[in-house]
Amino acid sequence: MLFLFSKCSNESKESADTSAAWLKPEAGMSVNLGDTISLELNLKDKADSVVYYADGVKLQKSTDLKPVGLATKDLSLGMKAITAKIYRAGTDPEELTTNIVVKSTLIPQKYTFTVQNVFPHDTSSYTQGLEFHKGFLYESDGLLAESSIRKTDLASGRILQATKIRDDIFAEGITIVGDKIFMLTYQNFVNMEFELNSLKMIREFPSQYRREGWGLCNDGKVIYNTDGSNMIYILNKDTYMQENSIEVYDQNGPVHQLNELEFVDGQIYANIYNSNRIVVINPANGQVTAEVDLTRLYPDESRSMKDFDGFVLNGIAWDSKGKRLFVTGKKWDKLFQIKLSPQ
Repeated sequence: MLFLFSKCSNESKESADTSAAWLKPEAGMSVNLGDTISLELNLKDKADSVVYYADGVKLQKSTDLKPVGLATKDLSLGMKAITAKIYRAGTDPEELTTNIVVKSTLIPQKYTFTVQNVFPHDTSSYTQGLEFHKGFLYESDGLLAESSIRKTDLASGRILQATKIRDDIFAEGITIVGDKIFMLTYQNFVNMEFELNSLKMIREFPSQYRREGWGLCNDGKVIYNTDGSNMIYILNKDTYMQENSIEVYDQNGPVHQLNELEFVDGQIYANIYNSNRIVVINPANGQVTAEVDLTRLYPDESRSMKDFDGFVLNGIAWDSKGKRLFVTGKKWDKLFQIKLSPQ
């Protein structure tokens, strides 16, 4: 009873100290991308103006203090902080924050695939990251005491260059930025940088955040990074420091287990770990716009190595000049060139 009395007393004090409160939206309200919602405050004291923000980005200024309509079409998906700054002459601005969850109702376009070519793939590679660059494949393969980064010949699958990673490191995704290769590690909380031409390690440095490293890709301007959740973190391509993030949703909700990434003609392609599904993501807002089921590509019973559940589909590479899409899996003996088409 004393606790409840204290709690109520504190709430009454906070209410008395606050001259405004949110009427709309309610905290945690779900909103479909594209909907317009009302931003409305209960102002106990007159204000000169109110400025509204979504995740720190200015939306609109209101001087007549009437409800404001927020069009969500330009927001990214997921949890959004909605802030109102209330201005009164002679005092510091009063700031109130609530939040909404922006969801997707878009049903992704279903793609089918055709196999255009099949190439050998080294079965020693527990494929984590895959890149096509100037006629060659670059690949990181994982597992403790087995990790490496390598350059291979597409036609033969032969390893042309390789750098062994020390035994306590579990290598993860890679992306090529200029004349360097940036690589994540799984649970070591360190990143690595290699010379593209020699595959010699330039440096090893701590990760900015203590989260798992999974997949990488870049669009020439920024780097996209996954950690197995539904988040894609946006990194500076020169410093590798996080600058932003997006949450990935389809019509059913958050899409988790985002793994290896590839940037293809303005969209992000992502393996969904432990599945045969690749999703196509709009990098502007995190919306899944298309997907393909590759179960028929290389059925389990057809694979030469099929005794370990971890040998799943993983690895997407894009030849931007030749417009060729390559996919493979962990310790698969084949790498496939496929073409996607709308069903």
